[in-house]
Amino acid sequence: MSTVANRVSTAGVLSSAARKVALVTKGRTHGPITRLVSPSDLGELIKPFVFLDLFDVPPSKAPLFGWHPHSGIATLTLVIEGQASYEETTGVKGVLKSKGGVEWMQAAGGSWHTGGVVGQERLKGFQLWVALPPELELKPASSLYLEPEQVPAVGPARIVLGHYEGTTGPIPAPSDMVYLYVRLALGERWLFKTPDAHSIAWLSVLSGQLSEPANVGAGDFALFEESSAAVEVAALTETLFVLGSARKHPHDLVLGNYSVHTSQEALRRGESNIAQMGSSLRAKGLA
Repeated sequence: MSTVANRVSTAGVLSSAARKVALVTKGRTHGPITRLVSPSDLGELIKPFVFLDLFDVPPSKAPLFGWHPHSGIATLTLVIEGQASYEETTGVKGVLKSKGGVEWMQAAGGSWHTGGVVGQERLKGFQLWVALPPELELKPASSLYLEPEQVPAVGPARIVLGHYEGTTGPIPAPSDMVYLYVRLALGERWLFKTPDAHSIAWLSVLSGQLSEPANVGAGDFALFEESSAAVEVAALTETLFVLGSARKHPHDLVLGNYSVHTSQEALRRGESNIAQMGSSLRAKGLA
């Protein structure tokens, strides 16, 4: 796996019961986008989380991605700084706000979307892809857009997806998973008690520096060993990061250019659907 850095030693800095870090990577950077996870590499280890980009985009009038399709997955865009426009073939469009605005597009059987930077601030945040189970991967597309204040908080964590400490996030999780956006103060320690079935856990830092369970700083992605142990972290400076945990997706990842499905037949159907949508967009001069 080309994106995987050397293994990180955490000896002597963790409580014995805490989950340990297996590896740290900075991914691959192309312009303003850093690809931390892809379905063909770390996505196999952390599925249902199959793709993660960190973006840091200067102001521009041009679309960030332009119209492009997905099927078989949901995309979750989290805006930390700046503002982002969005538009999709489900018929919705608008602006995601800074400090926690969320776009959830459950592409499922097929959808196209586009977006870009709004205003004069840099746009910073994460885009995550989540693999859908067979019962959802070919359903009609749906979407949900959240203002920062609609994302509930428990302590230093905002619950973007899933259920944590008695609070459920506003997005219906397609399977057993949690996705949190966490801000720690200088010197603050935080314990995330993973549900027993969540053998998968990882985090990625947007800004700041964690000193435990390993030295993980801005731009880093850290994968934890598979276990049922808690995740324990300590911030060396004020630190902002995202964290995911989940029951492992039990299905194969069958890959297309913009699609991830559980079988070749599902992929064929999903790609057929998005091809038809693309023809309609091109006829309108959009794609």
